[in-house]
Amino acid sequence: MIHFFLLVVCAAAIYLSCEWFVNAVEWLGQRLNVGKMAVGTILAAFGTALPESVVTLVAVTTGATTNAKDIGVGAAMGGPLALSTIAYGVTGVMLLLKRRKDRARVLEETGTPPSAGDNEVLGDEHDMRRLAKDQKWFLPIFVVKVTLGLVAFAFKPTLGLLFFATYAVYFWREIRSGDQGGHSENEALEPLRFQRKAASPSNWAVVGQTVLTLAVIFLASQLFVKQLDAIGPMLGLSTTVTALLLSPVATELPEVMNAVIWVRQGKTKLALANISGAMMIQATVPSGLGLLFTTWKFDNALIWSGGITMAAIVYLLLTMRAHKLTPVRLAVAAGFYVVFALGLIPILS
Repeated sequence: MIHFFLLVVCAAAIYLSCEWFVNAVEWLGQRLNVGKMAVGTILAAFGTALPESVVTLVAVTTGATTNAKDIGVGAAMGGPLALSTIAYGVTGVMLLLKRRKDRARVLEETGTPPSAGDNEVLGDEHDMRRLAKDQKWFLPIFVVKVTLGLVAFAFKPTLGLLFFATYAVYFWREIRSGDQGGHSENEALEPLRFQRKAASPSNWAVVGQTVLTLAVIFLASQLFVKQLDAIGPMLGLSTTVTALLLSPVATELPEVMNAVIWVRQGKTKLALANISGAMMIQATVPSGLGLLFTTWKFDNALIWSGGITMAAIVYLLLTMRAHKLTPVRLAVAAGFYVVFALGLIPILS
């Protein structure tokens, strides 16, 4: 029972820390004068992707056996899978719940149901182009990442440096773009939790709250994963199933929590930007580490996870480019994870 108790405690700690983190990171973005969308794609994404990147780094550099190093490779593949399916799906569900709650409130106040429904698209054409741009960055990088897992040649490890360089280019583009994500989205910032009464908090308070909440998120995420690893066998799940199905969801929990918080605050574009930015980190940094320190050779389960991830991204990209991304269609992305889980049955049996 202690593992289930700690699981709940860790989840609560991650959620509360993310509440403080998104509050701090918005102030940090203002102080650094970065674009509104870059707050999600760079600052928030970098912080929430830190736990998974550290897991990969430790596994591939200190793993004494091939199996230990393979944990890092699995993390590098599981992260993008969970983000492109579970994270986007949960965001879609939260948007559906929020819209229905808002409609109920308007109906109660005015007696007239609002025109906006579940099938109303998320943003204008500018917003869709902006979201699709991140997916177009991610997809070719991920295809190369998977392809390299199918082949072997002498200089493959050095290609890991190209993945780092690719993220550096993406980082520079986001910071320099100054893209405000189209129409402003709740521009007024909530008071910093460290200095609630200050109209303009001090820089040390902004940085301190950011660093402290990141530390709590990191520690709670690691403890959460360990509880899942212990609970898996208790539920009759093999180590492989736990690693491929449960651990990626756990390590991406901060991104999911951030998305839930920003959707609740009415900042949908920041929620989506956080996920797409974290996906770019997951497609490059852990992959670069894996290529440098492991053989980067995929088994059938990893190939299957790569195929499902690419299918989910193609679905999202086509929907965005057609300007048809709605909460319902966003929620459908979670179905790809169900397909992945079902496909693992014959692979692992």
